[in-house]
Amino acid sequence: MKPAAIATADELESPYAWMRLLVSLLLMTIGGSGMYSVTVVLPRIQAEFAVDRGDASLPYTLTMIGFGIGGILMGRLSDRFGVIAPVLLGAVGLGVGFVAAGSASTLWQFSLAQGLLIGLLGTSATFAPLVADTSQWFTRRRGIAVAVCMSGNYVAGAIWPPVMQHFIDTVGWRQTYVGVGVFCFLSIVPLALVLRRRPPPQPAVTVDWPGAVAGGSPLVLGLSAGTVQTLLCVAGVSCCVAMSMPQVHIVAYCGDLGFGAARGAEMLSVMLGMGVLSRLLSGWISDRIGGLRTLLLGSVLQGVALLLFLPFDGLVSLYVVSGLFGLFQGGIVPAYALIVREYFSPKEAGARVGTVLMATLFGMALGGWMSGAVFDLTGSYRAAFINGIGWNLLNVSIVIFLLYRVRLCSRAGTLRPIASA
Repeated sequence: MKPAAIATADELESPYAWMRLLVSLLLMTIGGSGMYSVTVVLPRIQAEFAVDRGDASLPYTLTMIGFGIGGILMGRLSDRFGVIAPVLLGAVGLGVGFVAAGSASTLWQFSLAQGLLIGLLGTSATFAPLVADTSQWFTRRRGIAVAVCMSGNYVAGAIWPPVMQHFIDTVGWRQTYVGVGVFCFLSIVPLALVLRRRPPPQPAVTVDWPGAVAGGSPLVLGLSAGTVQTLLCVAGVSCCVAMSMPQVHIVAYCGDLGFGAARGAEMLSVMLGMGVLSRLLSGWISDRIGGLRTLLLGSVLQGVALLLFLPFDGLVSLYVVSGLFGLFQGGIVPAYALIVREYFSPKEAGARVGTVLMATLFGMALGGWMSGAVFDLTGSYRAAFINGIGWNLLNVSIVIFLLYRVRLCSRAGTLRPIASA
């Protein structure tokens, strides 16, 4: 691929940068169809292929695993060739993937189409690469810019479930899948062409605290960069295992309670619509208190919302709790991208952001399957909610430890975010 033109430093936070942000928001909204379509179609898949709830959750799990692995691959592709390369590849993956899934005759064919084409090659291309690219076009307003970009993931969650549920009810899930695939390809390709320009050169990275280099690698918060990234990945898995319980199973949960799948799709839409507001608010907050403290705030509030699902299972109360859950947890995942940009080299933005976001997606994949398996074992979702609360506590513990490291380094006068040099 021919190298794209490189922007100049004065284009940071320029009208062009904000226009790119709008395009990235649209691309992520369209690409998010691959993540949320499978949650809406879950009851139909269970009935179509005559499987239990855990097996019917497998396509979602494979989609999220593919989504996560694809985030690393697409991040590296973006670092090398620019963000347009993975986005164009994603258009093909989504288009072919939805058509293949809609034509599947077995659960495994459907699952492979979801995992390999829609997840690995499709939706992943409109997530981590766009987040990393956006973070390099903004400085003072990076938090809100990344939050706006990642809101596309939740805008997709607010739009796609009711739209797909409508078409599933009227023309069937197979025809709906084929239609979505055609729409994704035809809409993503022209939008991707707007992103041809590469971001401006980033400032050189320097590290200025005593003993900052160990074995040739810069330390982060007094620990190796690999250790901090591993901790962030474990935190990402654990918080998203908790997050996935309501997001993946709210439609099926409402069906079990006798409210119907349509009410569940509406609750998912409310949940993710409030998540958009949460992401924008958390972006504003993170520009003032930093990514780690924003992550702690969101994680604690997510735990509170999960607790509220235990005593409240009426129709009106579930709408309210679903909205609160979306409002409380929407800023969690963007905080991870901001933490990476605050403490790691901008030259590694695509790969490192992709790796940490991959962990959050693995958490969604694990939690989606685990909640279904717990339901099959216990016959209810109560134990699944409790399981999610336990994972959320692990996430909070890791974030508190990292904030403790920040405090230690600050006291010693050795704290300086690596990316701010």
